[in-house]
Amino acid sequence: MPGPHHLRQLETSESALRWFSSEAGQGLVAVEEAAMLRVLAGCPAAPWAWLGVDGAPAPEVGGRGLLLRRAGLGFHGAVRCRLPLPVASEVFGAVLLQHALDDDVPIEPLLDECARVLAPGGVLWLAVLNPWSPYHLRWARTGLRAYDPGVWQSALRRAGFAADTVSLQWLGPHWRVAHGEVGVGASDRLRAGVALTVNKRVHALIPPKPLRGLRWQAGTRTHLVRRTPVSSSDKR
Repeated sequence: MPGPHHLRQLETSESALRWFSSEAGQGLVAVEEAAMLRVLAGCPAAPWAWLGVDGAPAPEVGGRGLLLRRAGLGFHGAVRCRLPLPVASEVFGAVLLQHALDDDVPIEPLLDECARVLAPGGVLWLAVLNPWSPYHLRWARTGLRAYDPGVWQSALRRAGFAADTVSLQWLGPHWRVAHGEVGVGASDRLRAGVALTVNKRVHALIPPKPLRGLRWQAGTRTHLVRRTPVSSSDKR
């Protein structure tokens, strides 16, 4: 039986994530749907995974997606599980994390798992709350947590993602629930959510060991030369 600490953490997580089913939460997740579809359009042939929260609609793209929702400290959907995910390594062309890390769960374990299941060159799309948006007053005291984008970038780097491939986009409303858009301008940095997109670095193939240059060297063997005796007449 789980200990009291785990039960309290489970209850806190479930209570916090319910915010995304509220009117204010729907004002944010509705904008993110189109952004996820653009990511999936970039890997049309590869399987993908979506790990989201109740209240957020999962992408509807063919039948190649693994759909899982946060349930306390684990996930439910196609399978019920906790980390590590019950899938092989390097199988997904894209992984979409839609607010699955916006409560008090540790960040690193799930990001490490995303790095494991993504194929080389695959894309991780991570949607999180923006702590600098006026919209944060709508989720204040719910148990949700919002970190600065720099914190997420550092966490992605520690998980092995290529820091130089991270791109940011601000999504959702500034304050009014029904006025959600996306953008990358200065004024957009006050929108309710942030989406970070990053690639899993492709490891270069190990090149063949270069052949050592062969240099011709003079032999050290002494060659014997027959000498013909010199007659006294030749000396003259």
